[in-house]
Amino acid sequence: MVKGLAEMNRRWGAIPAKVRQAARDTLEQNAEEIVADMRKAAPVGETGKLLFSINWTWGKAPAGTMVVGAVGASNSSDLRITIYAGGDDAFYARFHEFGTKNMTANPFFWPIWRARRRRVKSRLTRNINKAIKSL
Repeated sequence: MVKGLAEMNRRWGAIPAKVRQAARDTLEQNAEEIVADMRKAAPVGETGKLLFSINWTWGKAPAGTMVVGAVGASNSSDLRITIYAGGDDAFYARFHEFGTKNMTANPFFWPIWRARRRRVKSRLTRNINKAIKSL
């Protein structure tokens, strides 16, 4: 059991809807920007299926996709965004990202996430603090 979890859950439940909405809006904005950057960096194939497979969702990613990361509350699917790529139509996303025996890697997923991770977290913290101060 994590120390202080009950206290954190009690406090989180007391946060007004305005603060939760600020967190949702910020998470959504960050996800849109990261997905756009990943699509710019992804290799363009003949069909474009890889580009269209890069997306984000609230909660868990679709089955069979490569997950870059999730931002938000770990125990709440309404405040957790997951960014993913691949799936049934673009199963080869992993091949491009990590390479194969016969193909060099052409990473488009993890480098963007690593470059943006700090900005995402600081923007989220900043906007939540603004919402709390505005109450």
